[in-house]
Amino acid sequence: MSETPAVIRLPAEERCALELAALRHNDLHPRPPGWLLSPKRVEIFLLGSGKETFPTPDGQPVAIRPKYLGDRRLIQVAIATLASERALLLVGEPGTAKSWVGEHLAAAISGTSRLIIQGTAGTTEDQIKYAWNYALLLAEGPSERALVPGPLLRAMRQGKIARFEELTRCASEVQDTLLSILSEKEIAIPELGQVAPAQRGFNLIATANTRDRGINDMSSALKRRFNFVTLPVVDTLEQEMAIVETRTRELMADYQVQAETPPTCSSCW
Repeated sequence: MSETPAVIRLPAEERCALELAALRHNDLHPRPPGWLLSPKRVEIFLLGSGKETFPTPDGQPVAIRPKYLGDRRLIQVAIATLASERALLLVGEPGTAKSWVGEHLAAAISGTSRLIIQGTAGTTEDQIKYAWNYALLLAEGPSERALVPGPLLRAMRQGKIARFEELTRCASEVQDTLLSILSEKEIAIPELGQVAPAQRGFNLIATANTRDRGINDMSSALKRRFNFVTLPVVDTLEQEMAIVETRTRELMADYQVQAETPPTCSSCW
């Protein structure tokens, strides 16, 4: 048996690299500027291809596993939102796969899900936009070399999707730093006398828990800059069992466990 990978959890773009390569190969559907996949192929990546397979560049057929087991319409609305260059806010109870969906959307569209801001009560504006290497700043003053771009600035410069986890856990003044960015699609860097414009393909996927009181503290101006998609709680035993079985098989494959999961039986519960 081959060695188990040393990394505990790979990002979606590495874990699903073969599927993404197969979906990109011969993707003849129209793609929004900056997207690596067409919206139709992004939908297949999230929801699975059923019995259909897609060939990789070397001809290997690959079946696309579903990443989200739920309402197809919600995923379609999320994809359409991002294609229209409007920011997306995934809302729901804890455990409704908001971060999971956001990660896989970013991986499929931009090829990376690692441009992440983790929202907390201590998150600052510097962590979102940019900071400075103070040794270089003192040595040579404000310069591009001394600038340390945050995830949002890197996403804008690269034309990628940034992810903002738990947006409503941030203080209101930190949240409101997104207002001009989402409206003007640019970040001012006054120390350098520059304005950094976003490249085509840039967008933002944020998440928020409905149980957090902070969801009500988002300003109305900020709310208008997002399209809200609410991911529901699993409401049937069959759906919950399907999710558990799917994730169990994925984890067993990751850790190379040679075992078969027993068939699900809802009447046994």
